[in-house]
Amino acid sequence: MTDPAHADLDQEPDYGLETPLAGHPEPLPHVVVVGGGFAGMAAVKALRDAPVRITLIDRRVYNTFQPLLYQVATGGLNPGDVTYFLRGMRLKQKNVHVVHEHLVEADHEAKKIRLLNDHWISYDYLVVTAGVTTNFFGTPGAKEFAFPMYSRSQAMRIRDNLFIRLERAAKSKRADDGLRVVVVGGGATGVEVAGALAELRTAGLAPAYPEIHGDAFEVKVVQRGGEILKSFAPKLRRYATQELARRGVSLHLGAGVAAVERDAVVLTDGTRIHADLTVWSAGVHPHEEVAGWHLPQDDYGRIKVGEDMQVEGLPGVFAAGDIAVSPADLPQLAQPAIQGGTIVGRNIRALVDGQPLQNLRYVDKGTMAVIGRRAAVAEINLPGGRAIRLTKGMAWLVWLFVHIMSLVGPRNRVTTLAGLVTRYGFPFHRRPVPIVGDVPTVRPPKAPARKG
Repeated sequence: MTDPAHADLDQEPDYGLETPLAGHPEPLPHVVVVGGGFAGMAAVKALRDAPVRITLIDRRVYNTFQPLLYQVATGGLNPGDVTYFLRGMRLKQKNVHVVHEHLVEADHEAKKIRLLNDHWISYDYLVVTAGVTTNFFGTPGAKEFAFPMYSRSQAMRIRDNLFIRLERAAKSKRADDGLRVVVVGGGATGVEVAGALAELRTAGLAPAYPEIHGDAFEVKVVQRGGEILKSFAPKLRRYATQELARRGVSLHLGAGVAAVERDAVVLTDGTRIHADLTVWSAGVHPHEEVAGWHLPQDDYGRIKVGEDMQVEGLPGVFAAGDIAVSPADLPQLAQPAIQGGTIVGRNIRALVDGQPLQNLRYVDKGTMAVIGRRAAVAEINLPGGRAIRLTKGMAWLVWLFVHIMSLVGPRNRVTTLAGLVTRYGFPFHRRPVPIVGDVPTVRPPKAPARKG
């Protein structure tokens, strides 16, 4: 009997790729974009008015706004607030078709790629923006016991485990039984996770869990270097350190993680920190399968591209975002991905029109991180090499504006704004109720089966 899930493998799928667009009687050049993240969506949008057919391939059916995933993990936002249905792009851009699949193999000489369902798709131009995944750096036990936070499902898993542990502690007879969270990584993500957990503990959970006493809900940040937020100015690093301390977040600096255990994090200096929940935010790297796509990679697995974002030695093949490394070696952040994807789209349009290609001229707009209620750090770069460094409430407002405007879709902007302002913004609303994780339902034991 034929497996219904694979019933279509013996026939060529119809992705709408051969359907001429209105006003174009012949099939147009085919652009295949692999990955619907920041870079992939930017490339697709840059080709909105181009005379091309676009196929956007992604293993998920949605785009994730990763800078706010930690809000999902800590009960501040719903998963739908930070995700956007990729097929929704068709509402404004008719030259794109979305395919829910996964790239397995690429034949660049024949200009075609093979998907996980064994279908081959031919391309005239290929754009690889498949993103990256969590890097555990080979740390023993990290993959088994630490919780990464690079996808929606991972963020929800953290939230579920957070509330499972809290309910377990509330039922415990031990006064010191609670929740010890260790956040590995003192970059922007690690600081934001720790700050959100401290906000959750103080504003949302302290009155809700009177059974958990004293400092039984502890948040600690572990950072190999001697300071947190090393990419920020010293003034901002000091402010963030002080704000975390004021919120009861303790820092363990100057030692890396030697191993992660089920209930502890062991550091390279021999320190063993009790951990009921370990959140890993220490780095990323490309997926292992990228090595089979026959693309040049550097020592860290990133695809090597030129200044025009074309893959080295492969004309017409582009890569952008965290998965790519250019001669400028840009940071793996949202803005480099967006600007890289945009220049990819423009350069494909230039190739179609017979025009010269442009090099990426990255504009560093700055960086920011939120610590808690009306507490954030922001470094905004202005034309002429000047920079504005903000802290406290003003930095928080800038952070809020930038993140809301960067979201895809008006509904996501409205719901996220409501969620963040409710959590952080109202001085008279000091105890917001968190979005609870999925705690297992308490069920009575099954009655024994009757004999006879």
